Amino acid sequence: MAGNLKLQVTPFKKDTYVNVEGKLEATRFYIIKDGQVQISRISEVIEENTSDILFPGDFFGVVSCMSNHASIETAKALKELALICVYREQFDLMIQKHSAIAMKIITSFSHKLRYFDSAITRLSFKENVEEDPKNLFKIGKYYLEKKQSSHSFYAFKKFIQYCPNDPGTQEAKQLMLQLQPQIKDGGATNAQQGFNRQYEDNEIVFLEHEPGNELYIIQKGKIKITKIVDNNEVMLAMLKPGDIFGEMAILENKPRSATALSSGDSVMLAVNKANFEAMVQKNPQLGTRLITLLSERIWKAYRQLANILITNPLGRLFDTLLTIVEENRVQIVHNASFSFDFGPDELVKMVGLAADEGNVLVQELFKNTKVKLQDNKIIVKDLQELVKQVEFYKKMDALDRKRQKTGNKS
Repeated sequence: MAGNLKLQVTPFKKDTYVNVEGKLEATRFYIIKDGQVQISRISEVIEENTSDILFPGDFFGVVSCMSNHASIETAKALKELALICVYREQFDLMIQKHSAIAMKIITSFSHKLRYFDSAITRLSFKENVEEDPKNLFKIGKYYLEKKQSSHSFYAFKKFIQYCPNDPGTQEAKQLMLQLQPQIKDGGATNAQQGFNRQYEDNEIVFLEHEPGNELYIIQKGKIKITKIVDNNEVMLAMLKPGDIFGEMAILENKPRSATALSSGDSVMLAVNKANFEAMVQKNPQLGTRLITLLSERIWKAYRQLANILITNPLGRLFDTLLTIVEENRVQIVHNASFSFDFGPDELVKMVGLAADEGNVLVQELFKNTKVKLQDNKIIVKDLQELVKQVEFYKKMDALDRKRQKTGNKS
């Protein structure tokens, strides 16, 4: 992609819709040169700590462009606009010539993803624990109860390192002495130098609440991302070679929001704060890969939040199926079918429903003639039926919100 970077500037009149939520085939995103843009979403994502008004220098449409999913936001011109259009194929060259723009996008995405993760935890598990190294003591106690000695030892060791004056330090030291005989190599987990990192099965890469200064690119193996919620370890994701994780800690200078554990032997490339921006400028493909990854994760997180905000749990089942179809980038047309690689039990767990409630709802789900069960796998015979059902339940929620607002004013 050698050569000059030629970016098109496109004018839009006031009150024009530049982008509409749900629009497919977003091949470009926009940087505002002149004017103002209002951003809105169908699903009201509560308490988001960002303005919905964008100004010159701000950008929008990156998530749908780089993830190749339908747009998750609507953009309307509040004033006459001059927008710089950046096409997907121009991204590497733009980063090479204007690394500051890439860093602004990455940092903004990191903030947004941390908010989404926090909101999902709050709404799903009814709690939102602020990341704090002091909580490493509780993590150590949790793993101690679960008889995972090496994990417990690691947590206490990091707790003492980052909170040396905390009242719990003495207890942590005593517990470490008791655990010491069970720990191989003196608990030297993660004491690795250079860019390459190697981990054995079930070895800690980092713990939630632990300060961090590196992001990781998986070269070999898999990484399990978990979080302890209500005294249970919940698996959030299983990452594979090529995936990037840990970026939020180095971009926002905050403790880790989740734990990363090696699943099988793994090899990773570590990039630290000091060389991150230089590496993005020198290797624009790294920046493109990271922004593409963050775009995909933001799309998934927004869809997950939108799902949680659907009041009717049956609507959430339909929406979960639709999200998986869209995640696989399957074209949704009349009479197009899709076979899911899981059954009712897995679907109920994905939505976070209790087994008893889930079983009742699954029976309701299969009353729809377009949805059937074969060999304990869910099959949807017409994907447009999923869209129809999800739109119905979201419309019902919108009407309820409107009635509530009207009632509050009267």
